[in-house]
Amino acid sequence: MKTRFASVLALAASLLPLAAETNYAIQPVLHPGTEKRHESFNAISKQGEARLVFLGDSITHSWDGKGKAIWDKTWAPLKAANFGISGDRTEHVLWRLEHGNFDGLKPKAIVLMIGTNNTGHQGRPQKEIGGAVYQCTAQQTADGIKAIIARLQQKCPDAKILVLGIFPRGANKDDKFRKQNEATNAIVKGFADDQKVFFLDIGAKFLEADGTLSKTIMPDLLHPNEKGYQIWTDAIEAKVKELLK
Repeated sequence: MKTRFASVLALAASLLPLAAETNYAIQPVLHPGTEKRHESFNAISKQGEARLVFLGDSITHSWDGKGKAIWDKTWAPLKAANFGISGDRTEHVLWRLEHGNFDGLKPKAIVLMIGTNNTGHQGRPQKEIGGAVYQCTAQQTADGIKAIIARLQQKCPDAKILVLGIFPRGANKDDKFRKQNEATNAIVKGFADDQKVFFLDIGAKFLEADGTLSKTIMPDLLHPNEKGYQIWTDAIEAKVKELLK
């Protein structure tokens, strides 16, 4: 009897870590407070005119802000649409894709960059998960990105998807969040088939030779300013135009 009881306890103990390791990154959930912007993307989708879509979080969202002049000059003439929402994580993008984003669109190319908030929001309670403290590993973030790619391919089978490596963050190479983003990028790189899915990591272009991130490019060590958006554009413009052909 004691042996059987010990076995049951051992089995229960072995299951506890599994129960605690919820992968939030692959579970679609509404980002509270973003409904209006989300619906604007649905309206753009229904129009069916965008040939190029940028999809992501605040770094993408701010093509409407710090990057607007460059957007108007470089991307708008290519019939581009900005589907970025500040604060989004992979699970929020998955929810958007389940609730109308891209419905009716047949873009030639999609530029996807997402995941830095999966990293940076760790340790914070999140109301969309019942106030639980958010956790997300590099692998889990990569799983979320993989799920987004798969959903985009279902909705837009003819589109070429350019997955960008998550941009560097933090003052230097020892920043723990930057290290985790780099670990995610190393996994995501393997998702590219160079036929429909492509991977491009331009992070080094934002950094000094010693690996530090200058506030003259990202004042808060996370979001690019005008100079940063020009660096981004210069780094991907040729590739995007190639994918649009």
